[in-house]
Amino acid sequence: MTKNKILELVEEEDVEFIRLQFTDMFGNLKNVAVTANQLEWVLENKYAFEGSALFDEFQFSEEDLYLHPDLDTFVVLPWRPQQGKVARLLCDVYYEDGTPCDLSPRTILKKVLKKAEEQGYTFYIDPECEFFLFHSDEDGIPTTLTHENAGYMAVGPMDLGENARRDMVMTLEEMGFEIESSHHEKAPGQHEIVFRGSDALTIADSIVTFRSAIKSIARRFGLHVSFMPKPKKGAAGSGMHMHVSVYKDGRNIFNSSDGTLRDEADWFMGGVMQHAKGMCAITNPLVNSYKRINSGFEAPKEITWSKKNQNALLRLHSKPEEDTKVEIRFPDSAANPYLAIAACITAGLDGIEKKATAGKIYTERKKDGDKIEQLPGTLREAISEILEDDLMERTLGKEFLSVYIEAKIAEWNEYMEEVSDWEVRKYLSRI
Repeated sequence: MTKNKILELVEEEDVEFIRLQFTDMFGNLKNVAVTANQLEWVLENKYAFEGSALFDEFQFSEEDLYLHPDLDTFVVLPWRPQQGKVARLLCDVYYEDGTPCDLSPRTILKKVLKKAEEQGYTFYIDPECEFFLFHSDEDGIPTTLTHENAGYMAVGPMDLGENARRDMVMTLEEMGFEIESSHHEKAPGQHEIVFRGSDALTIADSIVTFRSAIKSIARRFGLHVSFMPKPKKGAAGSGMHMHVSVYKDGRNIFNSSDGTLRDEADWFMGGVMQHAKGMCAITNPLVNSYKRINSGFEAPKEITWSKKNQNALLRLHSKPEEDTKVEIRFPDSAANPYLAIAACITAGLDGIEKKATAGKIYTERKKDGDKIEQLPGTLREAISEILEDDLMERTLGKEFLSVYIEAKIAEWNEYMEEVSDWEVRKYLSRI
């Protein structure tokens, strides 16, 4: 889309405010609203903001950074007023000298994709986005309460979230999403919306937009959308599975005419499996993430691959007349999509380059004598693993990784200072 086209649309659609959006280092969506009168100036990449916003208040910065709107991401927000409408533009973050900011997650993904493109590869991703719908209290504060007890693919009246989910789907379609399906997930209050895949950058942008949009729609119903990976004990957690296909010279390099495992698919999975431990601090970024990994409910813990096993880290989807895809199952719903996708791509490409085999297919539960690697059990273990993975450091950059790890260590230390209700129940009367 061109600048002139955007200016025409703003006038035709009676758009009064434009939100300039970007994510901080941890995937939180940030924005500033400008009026339509300021848009022409903003489209010249002149809007400056305080660099601290990139660190989510974790770190102070006096440096001004600049927002460069991606013109192809312009969209009118359907849930805002229809008189004096609100639109948004996703933005890249730049330094004052005009170079891309290497602390911006979108910049990190774009660098990864540029390197892949130079090698002839294009990545397409189909995401599965799971989330919970909980009630807010009388003051509008989110709770973990739900009035339903519906299960996988339940229908109304058991599925009390179907009306909210319907409005979410209709709103997303109005914004240009192509929704493939939506349904109730396994846990009470848990849902999934699947939209058609696209190239890696578009999908990362779409996931960020998706999260913001459905949170806004849920408020109309007095509900709160949570992407917390494991909000309830004894119930399934929320993942962000990614189905990846890789193209080179116009063909999917994973496809096999006779149904056998192609070398490229084997090597790609091998790369992800070899770097899975180092990726976890990115793909599973919270203390709470490891409550999901360790609790079962089809959340992968063991570093294996399969064609059918739901507990495997990776699943190979290969059907006649369809593109072969590798489903990466361990990222969770809290992951920053830009960083998670960047990590998956670099790990897979590293596997292809080094011909790192994924090993034998895992078709059944572990047998006696099998030694199977496992994902980190805590955020603290994941931090140690990423510091040992040179590929993740090269992917994220030394400065980004240094700040990110400092923030995650602070999160872990804060958690360790807490005394939980479980500890009090377990020990107070016994010790």
